Amino acid sequence: MKQLSTVLNGVLLIAVIVLFVLHFNKSGANEANPVADGGSTSGDVFPVAYINTDSLLLNYTFAKEVNEQLMSKEEASRADFNEKAKVFRQDAVEFQRKVQNNGFLSMERAQKEQQRLAKAEQDLAQLNQTLSNELMMEQDKLNRQLRDTLMSYLEEYAKEKPYKVILSNTLGDNVLYGANGVDITNEIVEALNARHAESKK
Repeated sequence: MKQLSTVLNGVLLIAVIVLFVLHFNKSGANEANPVADGGSTSGDVFPVAYINTDSLLLNYTFAKEVNEQLMSKEEASRADFNEKAKVFRQDAVEFQRKVQNNGFLSMERAQKEQQRLAKAEQDLAQLNQTLSNELMMEQDKLNRQLRDTLMSYLEEYAKEKPYKVILSNTLGDNVLYGANGVDITNEIVEALNARHAESKK
């Protein structure tokens, strides 16, 4: 029994020594590499970075051009629809006036005009739906173009920088804290704008 106690004490002593060595080796490694421990000194490069998407969209020239293009198309669509809607409203008011003043030569004539107006109203609703769908498709197409330019650049960027992950941060939703040097938005915006200006020459 005494011999078993001595063996157990020996095993426990070895285990304590191993834990002691592992603990100090880990502490030393962390001191040598503050980035691994989450610490930051100026000039450190992290394997993870983020881009503030809102700021990117506000400052990236191509994104502004895409937005203006979409707004112009939306305004043109709205103007076209509003013009047709105005004509329909005028026709509907005129129809009401004629009905109240017995302005139709026959009931059949009034019914035909009512049917024409009902068809015009359906056409107007269909036009509204078509224009909305076209705008959504255009927005989707432009958003894909915008995303493609960003992704294409980030692939090249990641070859020169040691980042393993680049996150998107919109309205501060995804990144609650970022150490200095982790927000690369301005660097990316400058590079994308320079690239876009070059492509227009």
